[in-house]
Amino acid sequence: MAKKKREGKRLRKKLLDKYRLVILNEDTFEERLTFKLTRLNVFVFVSVGALVLVLLTYFLIAYTSLREYIPGYSSTALKRQATELSFKTDSLQRVITLNERYYNSIKNVLKGDISAEDLRKDSIIQAVKLEASEVDLKPIPEDSLLREKVDKEDKYNLFESATTTTSFVLFPPVNGTVSEPYNLKEKHYAIDIVVAKDTPVKAVADGTVIFAEWTVATGYVVIIEHNHGLISVYKHNTAIIKSQGDLVKVGEVIATAGDAGELSTGPHLHFELWNNGYPINPSNFIDFE
Repeated sequence: MAKKKREGKRLRKKLLDKYRLVILNEDTFEERLTFKLTRLNVFVFVSVGALVLVLLTYFLIAYTSLREYIPGYSSTALKRQATELSFKTDSLQRVITLNERYYNSIKNVLKGDISAEDLRKDSIIQAVKLEASEVDLKPIPEDSLLREKVDKEDKYNLFESATTTTSFVLFPPVNGTVSEPYNLKEKHYAIDIVVAKDTPVKAVADGTVIFAEWTVATGYVVIIEHNHGLISVYKHNTAIIKSQGDLVKVGEVIATAGDAGELSTGPHLHFELWNNGYPINPSNFIDFE
């Protein structure tokens, strides 16, 4: 025990023994600076100095542009470019996803791949099948107000009210004999019309061509998007006149009918109508004969 105490006193004495650091002029031996030091002071000063040096180095590297010159650190410009590329990649991925959905919907239209159980009564079909006896013709207050408004427009603004009325009529794409009608049970969501080869095929309404390409099964196919969520499809053509993205008018020639495609059984037009993603019977709206 006494030995440990002696060693402790000896260590404390070594740490606290005072020393003098003198800086002299070499020629005159004149004292310029004098420092009183101990081993403990020297250890503390060296430790604090090393800690301050480490902190300064860290802040210089972390918060100044000097870090760009250290291997392993990327520059600010590269980080900015990487961020911009990340945003562009995300935008492109969204565009690709939308295009895939768009092409899948076109494929479903081309293949007629839709189950009869998923079909819902379309508003257009309901309007056609609705009997007059089932309609309640008694006017409601809103009807009376609307009639009064229309009467005032007709009285005070005759020409403007006459020009604002619009109608939507479908033009027959071809005229001929229907060889195979629309049939939900057999999943034949189209009308097949027998025509002579190279008969002009016309657009049923104003719209935009969203597909105009060759397919092995159905030959040249044209798909047109119209107003009111309506899409018309024309298959088994021998040639197409319009391209994707073209604007067409009602009655404008878009293709020539024929016997193209592996599924064709003779010169005819395979015509489909789709409303908001569901097939409808073209015979309810168009007279083909």
